[in-house]
Amino acid sequence: MASVVVVGGGVAGLAAAWELSGAGHEVTVLEATDRVGGKLRSAAVADRSIDVGAESVLWRRPEARTLLGELGADVTHPARVPAAIWSRGALHPMPSGTLMGIPAHPEALEGLLTTGEVARATAEQPVEVDGDDAPLGEVVAAALGEAVVDRLVEPLLGGVYAGHARLLSARAVLPVVNDAVRQGNSLIALAQGAAAAAASGRGEPVFATVPGGLGTLPGLLAERLAERGVRLRTGAVVRHLERGPRGWRLTLGDTRSPEPVEADAVLLATPAAPTARLLADLAPDAADALGQIEYASMVLVTYAFPSHAVPAGLTGRSGFLVPPVEGADIKASTFSSSKWPWLAEQHPDLAFVRVSLGRHREAATLQRPDADLAAAGLADLQRIVGQRLPEPVDTHVQRWGGGLPQYAVGHLDRIAVARSAIGQVPGLETAGAAYDGVGIPACIGSGRAAATRLGTHLRGA
Repeated sequence: MASVVVVGGGVAGLAAAWELSGAGHEVTVLEATDRVGGKLRSAAVADRSIDVGAESVLWRRPEARTLLGELGADVTHPARVPAAIWSRGALHPMPSGTLMGIPAHPEALEGLLTTGEVARATAEQPVEVDGDDAPLGEVVAAALGEAVVDRLVEPLLGGVYAGHARLLSARAVLPVVNDAVRQGNSLIALAQGAAAAAASGRGEPVFATVPGGLGTLPGLLAERLAERGVRLRTGAVVRHLERGPRGWRLTLGDTRSPEPVEADAVLLATPAAPTARLLADLAPDAADALGQIEYASMVLVTYAFPSHAVPAGLTGRSGFLVPPVEGADIKASTFSSSKWPWLAEQHPDLAFVRVSLGRHREAATLQRPDADLAAAGLADLQRIVGQRLPEPVDTHVQRWGGGLPQYAVGHLDRIAVARSAIGQVPGLETAGAAYDGVGIPACIGSGRAAATRLGTHLRGA
């Protein structure tokens, strides 16, 4: 039985530990903070345990679905209530039949876009791009006009990456768009095909969570891992990684009282920057490539309102997105008690609403006290809903510093360089949101795939 250390107790690291322990390996997870779970987190809001991080998984992808099934977890889905986009002083229904904001039927966007902007989108133009990658926003703007990017693509991408469409890689973020423009195909036709495929699966849920919130998943995973004999250590900061007598030696703690940990293999499930620091001597090309990945910071503010005093504007919708061109502090809001039936059933006396603030390279927006951010979020929420809201019973501010990696132009090439260099170091693997997707299913898949590769190496060692 081989010993493996997983550095990083986010969902990728926990999924890797699950895979490795299932294969019979002796696994230790080292997490630098005081808790496992990464961006999956619950906190007390009005004395109720509420998600203050990621709240759902994409159910149409298999990775989370498979893991939840293996854990025996109950699953619940959001209510079938519409979402909206705030544009030019009004809330508009979220257009149906779009591919990350690329419209299948531009003529249906009248109101959200002006007549001239609709006409520009309808008169799709061919796109010429140099090289094998380009900014997604620039590609869509060239084809369908700036307004489609500003008022559709930007808010949708912002909800996933907290980034900017004109900086994100088309090849990494939406490879089907990258392929289409290089083949001279229509983006509208591409969106129509995607809409038709989605319609064929209508009735199947798109998103899911577990009753009690996704923030309860790390605890469930930790419990199951402990049953398998996996050791979970929090507050364990790895300062150095090197080859040791048994294969690998990790140094924990500060220089005054270092603690050595040895293992046959190591899996780094940490963000790009700390991974790069640990790889500086072992795989300098990988360290250089990973060190180029920028991250976005964001804030989630959750409000608990007395449900009896909540106006109609906070019911009947799952929430809304806000395009950056609107100049609001917030970029989105989720009407959590309307979106999640389990939440409304468990806490009928309260209505929970959350807003998000912060995008890539907008750190100054978040450099304000919690009270100021909460007040700004509430002011935007009232202005957009168009109704005065009751005083919150409680407010919770959750900061996610450096929370989301940015897949800038050239991202896939950087990852290829990193993987090639890491592949030359036997017994070492990496996983996480920096590589193949930022969503929870992608991170689970990244962790399990890295664990499988490591297991293959250990069997052959």
